[in-house]
Amino acid sequence: MTVQSDRVAAFHRLHSSGCFVMPNPWDAGSARALEQLGFHALATTSAGFAWTVGRVDNHVTLDQTIEHLRVVADAVDVPVNADFEGGFAVDPQHVSVNVKLAAATGIAGLSIEDSTGDEAHPLHDFDLAVARVRAAREAIDESGTGLVLTGRSEGFVVGRPDIDETIRRLRAYAEAGADCLYAPRIGTVEQVAAIIAAVSPKPVNLLINAPFITVAEAAALGVRRISVGGTLARTAWAGFLKAAREIADAGTFSRFERLPDVNALFPAAGP
Repeated sequence: MTVQSDRVAAFHRLHSSGCFVMPNPWDAGSARALEQLGFHALATTSAGFAWTVGRVDNHVTLDQTIEHLRVVADAVDVPVNADFEGGFAVDPQHVSVNVKLAAATGIAGLSIEDSTGDEAHPLHDFDLAVARVRAAREAIDESGTGLVLTGRSEGFVVGRPDIDETIRRLRAYAEAGADCLYAPRIGTVEQVAAIIAAVSPKPVNLLINAPFITVAEAAALGVRRISVGGTLARTAWAGFLKAAREIADAGTFSRFERLPDVNALFPAAGP
């Protein structure tokens, strides 16, 4: 067994029963901090990472993302799921090639989404979207890593909040080989319950980026996995920007009080 295979096995076990929270770090330090807090798995955030390099979400390169995945996976001992955006390609064959690159970084899972980035046509056509998930599944199988594959339908993110179409796509992604299903930004208990009922027994990931539900309530609905996307990164940016704006505008430093001992989160460097 390798380190990666152990983490992949642990990640699969987490998806087999119960409900777990998989928060989203944006760099090695935030990943280690979350591990120290006791989370059993983590997930990268494309938005959170993009902000660290001064870009908007979905505007980093494949090479940058591959290196980022390697850095985060190497920083912790728990499984890491990769926000792999749309696979950094449209054509299923190219998605397959890129998924194999990601699988070699040490991650335990990854997601493939169906948004295009084109406001006029925000979702890939149904058949192409399914073929892309199938290509990712085949790439994972050929890699021998056994990564957990998450199929994401982005209708509620890109202005197409159609629950019936979302469910149709998630069912098809499950049939194409996705291990976990995910529709980010659904925002009601009824929508969550409908998706869980539609794709059961496959596990469902729920994004919580606003306080509309608790972990206990999500678990009671049958949610298996909870992530927070870029929201933890945004809370960190909120504190940073408020303090910096106070300095710039008022020349005062009132937010430099009652700050955490960040050093205490990390072990001292070895000899």
